[in-house]
Amino acid sequence: MRVSRKLAAALGLSLAASGCASLPSQGPSASEVIAGANSDSTQSSPRYLLADLDGRTVDILRHVPNATLSGRFGSRGGAASPLIGLGDSVSVTVWEAASGGLFSSASINGVTAGSHSAAIPEQTVGRDGDITIPYAGRIHVAGRTPAQVERSVVERLVGKAIEPQALVSVTRNVSNTVTVTGEVTAGARVPLSAQGDRILDVIAAAGGIRAPVPEVFIDLSRGDATAKVPMQALLAHPDENIFVRPHDVITVVREPQTFTAFGSAGRNALVPFDAVGISLEEAVAKAGGLLDGSADPAGVFLLRAEPSAIARELDPAYPIEPGARFVNVVYKINLKDAGTYFNARNFAIRNKDVIYVAAAPTMEFYKAMQLFSTLTQPAMTAAAICVTGRC
Repeated sequence: MRVSRKLAAALGLSLAASGCASLPSQGPSASEVIAGANSDSTQSSPRYLLADLDGRTVDILRHVPNATLSGRFGSRGGAASPLIGLGDSVSVTVWEAASGGLFSSASINGVTAGSHSAAIPEQTVGRDGDITIPYAGRIHVAGRTPAQVERSVVERLVGKAIEPQALVSVTRNVSNTVTVTGEVTAGARVPLSAQGDRILDVIAAAGGIRAPVPEVFIDLSRGDATAKVPMQALLAHPDENIFVRPHDVITVVREPQTFTAFGSAGRNALVPFDAVGISLEEAVAKAGGLLDGSADPAGVFLLRAEPSAIARELDPAYPIEPGARFVNVVYKINLKDAGTYFNARNFAIRNKDVIYVAAAPTMEFYKAMQLFSTLTQPAMTAAAICVTGRC
């Protein structure tokens, strides 16, 4: 009996001496995360900025502009007027008011026997941007509308033809096209119609998308400008479905959005969410909430890399390395405060965010008691046997 008591005491002293550091855990405690933010930057692990999720933090992040097509390229402009370009095929027809002119047949016995018009053979606009019209010479057409070319043809023929009129039409459209590529059924250069086409029109002309809508982003490049938005935004907000312009490039990108949840959350998993985005409030729910009895509601953290400008607003005193574009930021979320839930509703989750739920401080004591019980159980059993006189 005395031996078993001494053994139990020795085990207890050993466990107390070793402390809780040797106990298994899912990750750092809330106090360890907070202490890590204040640690010396000379340590091997990267340092991070710690910011409380409060109204001020939400306001700072709310001012980060979300990319929109209407904001980047404008939504009020209508369809661009189609211009004749290099490589286009152009057809020209010239009319005269009476017979016997340059482009009409002569009359016989005062009766008009032939047509008062002539169709000029189809021509491809060359590198010089010109086409040839009989009796009018070379006429520059590249970068001009068919109506403008018609006026030029008539001006050149005045005094040569009988009250001439002209009709210019583009028979093969090569320059007024939009390139559609990526996750579409048939990537192609889509010719633009005269009335104008919007983004969804040309995507439909390319056969539509071949990926789930919640995972798709639309990337529009126009000159040096680029913007990328979720496909769901175009479907939900008509202003985003803007008119395209010649030479635009539309790339349909499949980019599944996920965040990681671990620690004392209901699910330790890679959690997908729609491209249009979700709030922190919704993300916690998708992760199964907090484990009852083992999670620390005041120790919920979100980890991400923020642009240096945002980090500077969050904490002007935080030392940012020269030239650094991003800073590791840990947002501390106190779910014991009811007001935090309103801030969580206005906090947008981003792709590859990490949500970590620390264990409650009492869990360390509970684990220690379990370990103590496991280690002392054999000795206590032996003691019980000795009491019965069988040792």
